[in-house]
Amino acid sequence: MKWLLNFFPRPWLIQLSLFFRPFIKFYFKGNTFEDPIDGSKYRTFLPYGYENLRDNALCPGTLSLERHRLLWLYLQRKTNFLSQPLKVLHVAPEQVFYHIFKQYKHWDYVTTDLYSPLAEVKADLCALPFADHSFDFILCNHVLEHIPNDSLAMSELFRVLKKGGTLIAQVPLEEERPATFEDDSITDPKERSRIFGQYDHVRVYGQDYYDRLGKIGFNVTAVDLLAQLSPEEQERYALPKSEKIPVAVK
Repeated sequence: MKWLLNFFPRPWLIQLSLFFRPFIKFYFKGNTFEDPIDGSKYRTFLPYGYENLRDNALCPGTLSLERHRLLWLYLQRKTNFLSQPLKVLHVAPEQVFYHIFKQYKHWDYVTTDLYSPLAEVKADLCALPFADHSFDFILCNHVLEHIPNDSLAMSELFRVLKKGGTLIAQVPLEEERPATFEDDSITDPKERSRIFGQYDHVRVYGQDYYDRLGKIGFNVTAVDLLAQLSPEEQERYALPKSEKIPVAVK
């Protein structure tokens, strides 16, 4: 798995997965793990990771990761976003969510990315082609760690979000790290993998991530949903061991 992730460009992997996913889902079906996003059940989840493989991370059928399943539980149990009529921007759309959200007739759903074959609008996150105050809800997960000027990207997300709107922008965040580490001189993919955890990451976020969003103008809450779930749920859904969901309101 690690070899595949590091050898093939992400758009290629997305195209391949669209073909093979139904066969993989059938092969791994069982009753040990469950994806709460669609209720499908499996005898095992797959390991996943660019640098260090995590056991039972990738759902074979939906291709959800731990963070996707945690986010879904938050959206489903703690918000009414999934049932409200909203104008939604999905940056770098994840397959597991794209196929569901695309069917929502009550959403005006827009996807954007520079390279993803799932994105309808090809755009740079630092120069979005949308008017001010366009969206009620924005999902931008595991994107900002790829962008050298993340403050500009945050400003663009703030600009196109309506007042009172919500941004969820998950990132790889080390809770024990007080300050974000970044070094523009590190450009070698192997060094980036070693230091930042992935060949195309440019920083490792720390606790100051919430302050970074706050300086742009967002009111940020770090939601600890894991603390509200039973150990049995955490195990069955194969959720992250520790992760908070950054919910930013304009």
